[in-house]
Amino acid sequence: MRLMSRRSILASAVLVGMLPTTALLAQDKPGTINIDWATYNPVSILLKDKGWLEKEFEKDGIKIRWVQSAGSNKALEFLNAGSIDFGSTAGSAALVAKINGNPIKSIYVYSRPEWTALVTRKDSTIKSVADLKGKRVAVTRGTDPHIFLVRALLGAGLTDKDITPVLLQHADGKTALIRGDVDAWAGLDPMMAAAEVEDGAKLFFRDAAANTWGILNVREAFAKQHPDLVRRVLAVYEQARKHSLANYDEVKKGFIAVTKLPDAVVDKQLKERTELTHSKIGAPQRESILAAGVALQQAGVIKADVDVKKVLDDLIDDKYVAASTN
Repeated sequence: MRLMSRRSILASAVLVGMLPTTALLAQDKPGTINIDWATYNPVSILLKDKGWLEKEFEKDGIKIRWVQSAGSNKALEFLNAGSIDFGSTAGSAALVAKINGNPIKSIYVYSRPEWTALVTRKDSTIKSVADLKGKRVAVTRGTDPHIFLVRALLGAGLTDKDITPVLLQHADGKTALIRGDVDAWAGLDPMMAAAEVEDGAKLFFRDAAANTWGILNVREAFAKQHPDLVRRVLAVYEQARKHSLANYDEVKKGFIAVTKLPDAVVDKQLKERTELTHSKIGAPQRESILAAGVALQQAGVIKADVDVKKVLDDLIDDKYVAASTN
């Protein structure tokens, strides 16, 4: 007689009435939901501090494990490896990852930020994107700042072959700029805001429309296996987003606790460059991400034979958030 797995035995028991269906379903629940937090996603910090997800899933016996993402590239690496179930990225970064085979779905908007710009030192002679030709530029590959840089170069008639990219994680890029190891940096808040306020760094090229939205992604496998849990996670996320809108001082306090940044830096990021009034991925988000994808294809970053719109349609799954939440 062939051996039967525990799952097969349980399924058989349900069929013959030995066990209720709920007992089998209980076996399918994960013991832990792994979710990221990031300094470029202030809602995630408040959610982590409040413990609302822990409270929501306590009755199910499901624990919440928080993992910090230092950038979209790290969140996407974690998602691809299965070490987190939900991860915070820029919309454009999620699109490129999907094109490259990362099995994710984009399901929620946590912010509309202007979190990236091209930055140089206060004493630099760089005044425009064209001035970057032949220069060393710090950048974190696979992130919105990287995509922003590529699009800015394209707009100036340049490519990444006209510069010397120096591949560093965001915080190290800021350090390299201030230290003089690079000429410019594709910045990311809050490090960019800190460089601006504390070191007099100049944001010499800005384009708010080219900053793609802050998007929460889920592993496809997790969403297929646990669609009800995805809805519940997003319902609690939505609670945190709305609370953040109404309680700026709480968001700021939690943000300072993890970043150790002064008030002026935090206010620059959270008050001046972060909008938290959206949640459902709709036409504006789709158009922004698609525009980034088309630009990257024109720049040769995405292969010419990729159907960017088709991949985007496969990436976005907005059914987990009610239309009335925006």
